[in-house]
Amino acid sequence: MPHGKNDVAIIGAGPAGLMAAEVLAQSGARVAIYDAMPSAGRKFLMAGRGGLNLTHSEPLPEFLARYGAAKSHLAPSIEAFPPDALRAWSEALGQPTFIGSSGRVFPQAFKASPLLRAWLRQLDAMGVKFAFRHRWIGWDDNGRPSFQTPKGQHAVDAHATVLALGGASWPRLGSDGAWVETLATKGVTVSPLRPANCGFTVAWSEIFRNRFEGQPLKGVALSFGPHTVRGEAMITLTGIEGGAVYALSAPLREKIIATGEATLNIALHPDLEMSDLIARLSAPRGKQPFSNWLRKAAHLSPAAIGLLQEAAIGSGASLSSLSPASLAGLINAVPIKLDGTAPIARAISTAGGISFDGLDADFMIRRLPGVFATGEMLDWEAPTGGYLLQASFATGAAAGKGALKWLERGPHGEERSKAARLEP
Repeated sequence: MPHGKNDVAIIGAGPAGLMAAEVLAQSGARVAIYDAMPSAGRKFLMAGRGGLNLTHSEPLPEFLARYGAAKSHLAPSIEAFPPDALRAWSEALGQPTFIGSSGRVFPQAFKASPLLRAWLRQLDAMGVKFAFRHRWIGWDDNGRPSFQTPKGQHAVDAHATVLALGGASWPRLGSDGAWVETLATKGVTVSPLRPANCGFTVAWSEIFRNRFEGQPLKGVALSFGPHTVRGEAMITLTGIEGGAVYALSAPLREKIIATGEATLNIALHPDLEMSDLIARLSAPRGKQPFSNWLRKAAHLSPAAIGLLQEAAIGSGASLSSLSPASLAGLINAVPIKLDGTAPIARAISTAGGISFDGLDADFMIRRLPGVFATGEMLDWEAPTGGYLLQASFATGAAAGKGALKWLERGPHGEERSKAARLEP
């Protein structure tokens, strides 16, 4: 456990907090990292279970556009620590990267654990101290960061604090959003935390959900308004999820918030010309059961046919009564009524957070001098594909640099030397 007075207390041992610690320690600052969990980087490790997607290789202008309304706020930090810099950083830790067929960037080891172990060894060599099972509960009467620990309440001395507590997705891994109320009591403006890159709820019929739960819809195209995404979706007991759904989650979520529902259209055969599909569906059925004939004629999976039947029932029609043209139209625009988002605890990431208007250019919270915020605590969201981690790393580095500038200014705003700053 860290003792004595540290230059900076970093609260949260995810990628943003660890990167802030590295930037600070490289400049000679004394850094202590506090986290409520028993070990560092728990959500980072979870993100890497299926292959750690560090960043993306697309040109920076297109990359930055992925952040939507938050682009102007995030661009300076990402331009200062862009994808190429993140790849070089990973390689310096002994974890070279490669670009996948989709343009996504992965460590050659493909997992998060080798990179995290190398990173923690480096931070330890830099003198960074760690204190786990320390749950941040705010500040004590003297303005010191205060923690609930197995040994009781404990406050620490620090010249600056970096908050890197994450959003509210996967709370069992540490990011439970409990900080929102703590900061709100200090007058910090926080947009409500909402699920991002999430699934949605659908009022499936009992027959459909019991038969097709866990079944994938492969090679489909999902559309909502002007947005279309190719990929896969997964039918769940309560709705639908998967990569293509996550890519549309922001506009779908906002529509549901505004009106209570949103209609997602699924093209089950997006590569087949409508005329070809109609021709296939005009073939005589003979004595075949309708579902078998449809499966063969249109090359549809049982789950896809079930989805068509679900949509037809919802409209009061039957598939077998539709003309070839109408059936073809339905196959490539199956309407799915979404009536809610899946719980934020199951979302990949979080939208909402500390308003950028409440931060200065160095990521310091204006109402809390000397307190910086970074990573998913901030009010931004992005699709999967490396954009989430890139912004977390980049804003962590930016907050670390901001805290260094604060240390140089000293407690009353005057400049002071690094040597004086590091005196016991």
